[in-house]
Amino acid sequence: MGKSFPRCAFLGVSFAATDIRQTLLWVVEAAADTRFRYVVTPNVDHMVMLHGEGKEAWRQAYRRAVETADLIVNDSRVLTRLARLSGVNLPTIPGSDLTRMLVAGGIPAGSKVALIGGSPTDAAWLRTALATCDVTHLSPPMGVRDRPDLQDAIVDFVEREAPDITFLAIGAPQSELVAARIAAEGRARGVALCIGASIEFLSGARRRAPRWMQQASLEWAFRLLSEPRRLWRRYIVEGPRIFLIWHRWRRTPS
Repeated sequence: MGKSFPRCAFLGVSFAATDIRQTLLWVVEAAADTRFRYVVTPNVDHMVMLHGEGKEAWRQAYRRAVETADLIVNDSRVLTRLARLSGVNLPTIPGSDLTRMLVAGGIPAGSKVALIGGSPTDAAWLRTALATCDVTHLSPPMGVRDRPDLQDAIVDFVEREAPDITFLAIGAPQSELVAARIAAEGRARGVALCIGASIEFLSGARRRAPRWMQQASLEWAFRLLSEPRRLWRRYIVEGPRIFLIWHRWRRTPS
C-alpha cells in the first residue's frame, strides 16, 4: 500500500487529515493486502481513557495500540469543534458511517468478513447484508480487556480464518488491544476496524441519533436519553473531562 495521509495532531493523537471517501478507499485497499493493518476511530470517550491518570496495564497497552495503529481517524464532532477553537482543522469521520458505506457496497463480492463481538442476530443481519461475502462470527465472553487468554483466542481466530476485513465490535479499549495484539503477532492479513456498536445501529437493534442531532454534536445526548441507566456515567461524569484535557493541552508548549 502506497497511500498515506497528511497528519493532524490534536490532544496528543496524530489523526489522519482526510475524508470518509478516501478512508473507505484506504480500507478496501488494505483488505486486499497480505500484511495486517488496523484502523482506530477515537471519540471523546476514547480520548478521556487515553488521558486518564491511571497506571493500569490495560490503559498503557491501549495508548500503545492507538499510537501504533495504521490509520487513526476522528469519530467525534465534539473533538472537531474543540480542535477548530484551537486553530486545528480536524475532519470528522464517523465510524458508523464508514461501516455503513463498507457494508452498503464498499466490500468486494467474494470477500471474507469476520465479526468479533455482537450477537448471533447481528451476525445473521451482516450475512444478509453481505450476501456475496463469506461472513464468520466469534462472540467472546466478557472480560477481554483484562484477560490475555481471551485476547489470544481472538487472535487465533483471526489468524485461522484469514478474513479480508475484521469488524471488532467488542468496545474500547478491548477492540484496540486485540487489534494491536494481532498486528504484533504478524501472522494475520487484511484490515481490522474498531467499530463499536455500528452493526447494531445498521441492523436497527439500537437507534442512532437523527441526522440533525449528529450535525449539532448532540449524538451523545440522544444515546444518553435512549440508555440512561447504562450510559449516564459515561456522558455525565467521564465525558465532560474532555474540556479539562483540552484546556491542559492548549496550555502545554508545543
